[in-house]
Amino acid sequence: MTWRNYPRFDDLPLLTLLGVTVPLVAALWAAGHALLHKRDPRSALVWVSISLTIPVFGAISYWLLGINRISRKAHQLHRRFHSARQPSSPLPSCSPQQPSVRLPDRCDSLVKLEILTDRVVSTRTCAGNRVELLVNGEQTYPAMLKAIRQATGSVHLCSYIFDGDQIGAAFVQELAAAAQRGVAVRVLVDSMGERYSKLTARKALQGSAVQVRHYLPLYKAPFINLRNHRKLLICDGKTSFTGGMNIRSNHCVTTADLSNATSDLHFLVSGPVVADLQRAFLDDWLFVTGEQVNDPSCFPVLAPCGDALARVIADGPDREFRKLEWIIQGALATAARRIRIMTPYFIPDRTMITSLITAALRGIEITIILPQKNNLPFVAWASRASYWELIKNGIAILEQPPPFAHSKLLLVDDLWCLVGSANLDTRSLRLNFELNLSIYDQALAEVLNTHFDQTVDKSRQITLQEMDARPLLIKLRDGAARLFSPYL
Repeated sequence: MTWRNYPRFDDLPLLTLLGVTVPLVAALWAAGHALLHKRDPRSALVWVSISLTIPVFGAISYWLLGINRISRKAHQLHRRFHSARQPSSPLPSCSPQQPSVRLPDRCDSLVKLEILTDRVVSTRTCAGNRVELLVNGEQTYPAMLKAIRQATGSVHLCSYIFDGDQIGAAFVQELAAAAQRGVAVRVLVDSMGERYSKLTARKALQGSAVQVRHYLPLYKAPFINLRNHRKLLICDGKTSFTGGMNIRSNHCVTTADLSNATSDLHFLVSGPVVADLQRAFLDDWLFVTGEQVNDPSCFPVLAPCGDALARVIADGPDREFRKLEWIIQGALATAARRIRIMTPYFIPDRTMITSLITAALRGIEITIILPQKNNLPFVAWASRASYWELIKNGIAILEQPPPFAHSKLLLVDDLWCLVGSANLDTRSLRLNFELNLSIYDQALAEVLNTHFDQTVDKSRQITLQEMDARPLLIKLRDGAARLFSPYL
């Protein structure tokens, strides 16, 4: 049989030709893209292998999960934000008005952390603030509602979740009443967070004088990343609340059903740093609406009212990409005595695990409190996959019994606190827009340490023997969940 007897290329059916060439091209494209853009060689190897061995499935999986669209989308949003801002009328903040703050002598070990933070974020540490701890909805919501009720000029509220339940209805009533008496009321709710609500406060506010806007509406931005996870209330530019608490009834743990109750920490903030919190909200408002608010009453003169040194860290995957993560890494590296962590979602990457272990091996006492029962089981499985290595190297991991603990807290050397909306997972540190406060305040640290100690007393420490005794299927389940850590 001569070569002339073989079927010619152009004799092949078109569908057969496409069935061969399209998967091949897709596989080569995915493999090439991974080689060019994946910084981690192991990650690149995995995606190249999957793309070439399972061409169609591998290429589709890489397109959905392997390509980092977050930074690109975030930078597009950032450019849109700056095109809307009017450079001739910048928003005030506490930072330019304050001289450089010198840390107290007792904070000498944290000077390098302050230098690092100065270099990675645009805000500065402000002196003369007061930061008060509020535990659960029982303490937080009455204080927030009172501040709204007493407002005379402006009320600005940003929440990831704003339920229309009993607590949400109370906020709706006060916000509408404030707007009715002439207060400028602006409300931002994340459109993905709103999906958690059966009854939405946004609908309840329709028809009132309250200005309510969605952050990245899903019909414009149909993705689960780049969400606004911030929780912030500012009244008259001088009284502010921030932390980890959404607006919903399950944060009132004494009245909520135990299976749904959620404990959390929030903070009442006053002093010069409120100007930077106000600016963070108005930056978000400008981005969403295109309106730059230049009302001077939003930025009153804020006299010192306490001893706390505080700095706003408005972190996100655009201009401040991964900078909160760097600050946390710096805190772990500069700690001199102990590190205390409380978070609902703990999915450390390899760098974070190494930093924690390195700190423990140089003699730093590290305690991590996590919820015993997580509202996201898959996240809990991925989290537990890292327990063994951390415990083996001297890190204490405790699980707190119900109600589900949504608190976010990092304490270093009983002097420095990081509080706010961010969890210790990829979603908070790289994918979402978060708002946190870096605080040097011995009095607040003592209050937070007392709360931490009380939580330790009712929590159960996980042992190495317990981790070793897990059934093989459970170990495999947790290990498999950990593979998806970058996407949780």
